[in-house]
Amino acid sequence: MLDAGVAHLIDVRAVPLSRKPGFSKRQLAASLDQAGIRYTGLRGLGTPRAGRDAARRGDLGALEHIFAKHMLTDPAQADLAHAVAIARTAPSCLLCFEADPACCHRRLVARAMLPSLPGAAVTDLGIPGRMVAATRRRGAPRTMLAPAPGHGGDRAT
Repeated sequence: MLDAGVAHLIDVRAVPLSRKPGFSKRQLAASLDQAGIRYTGLRGLGTPRAGRDAARRGDLGALEHIFAKHMLTDPAQADLAHAVAIARTAPSCLLCFEADPACCHRRLVARAMLPSLPGAAVTDLGIPGRMVAATRRRGAPRTMLAPAPGHGGDRAT
């Protein structure tokens, strides 16, 4: 993440726990702090259980429908505003469980953020961990999207 210029990691996991060493909320925040990267957990941008179940089944249409409905809630809107505020001030990275951005809600979070980040566009950076970025114009902050490292993200494989 340092090579990509990430200054702030935004954890959008509904359940910020992990079986992978170092990826539970507190351990991750401590490791990032040592690397000079800030950490913010925004559970309101996490996928509700029904959406996670749909993603596990490979039903991306259901995931999108469930997540879109969830994004209308007050907690989701408050955390979306917080994520946008962070991305306006620092190159930021969204983190969740899913390794494949095409199957993950973080692309939906980025899509929801983009109208508030003029000049932003989502692009695959092609770096380890399949990090994806919504990049603003040259010299402006970037919003990056990254899954937890490893095949299949944070889930046991």
